[in-house]
Amino acid sequence: MISDLFAKNREWARRTTARDPHFFQSLSEQQSPKYLWIGCSDSRVPANEIVGLRPGELFVHRNVANVVVHSDLNCLSVLQYAIDVLKVEHVIVCGHYGCGGVRAAYLRSSFGLIDNWLRHVQDVRERHDAVMADEPGDEERIARLCELNVIEQVIHVCRTTIVEDAWRREQPLTIHGWIYDLRDGLLRDLGCTAAAATEIAAAYTQALDRLVPPSPRP
Repeated sequence: MISDLFAKNREWARRTTARDPHFFQSLSEQQSPKYLWIGCSDSRVPANEIVGLRPGELFVHRNVANVVVHSDLNCLSVLQYAIDVLKVEHVIVCGHYGCGGVRAAYLRSSFGLIDNWLRHVQDVRERHDAVMADEPGDEERIARLCELNVIEQVIHVCRTTIVEDAWRREQPLTIHGWIYDLRDGLLRDLGCTAAAATEIAAAYTQALDRLVPPSPRP
């Protein structure tokens, strides 16, 4: 019930204050995260908890299938604020195995309006059709598409005017591509990392070269 959420909130606030009496006071005065997390909306992937950071230490943007589109003003506004105002030093694009959005895109399932959004993930699949074809079955291909989608979105982040401008003025900023496994709670670095415009092409090639057959998924 909705009332349960308020009860849980009060209990959480009580426990937090008991551990650190000044926590909420300091939190209300400012936020100074070093990281921006661009992840999936999936309720099983809580960004702060996965990396063990407290509120205020991780700036977060989430959408279905962790997609970065150059016409998405919501995502771009978060990116711009994080880089230009908060001065984050790392942008992490994090996908996850078992992503419902990626699965729907792979299967070309129809759910209505969201089909238009997932068209971006279908584009990733078509771009890497040869890589996908090497996998033995649908579950392996879906897992592979989860990885490929992260790699493509990292490149999209790198090619925004926001990141390009930051690098042009030599602001310290590194873009990373990670993936999270729901089965064991562990993150995996996909090796798609760039800290300058001159590193984008090599980061992309290296990430694709590092892909190895994923373990079978239920």
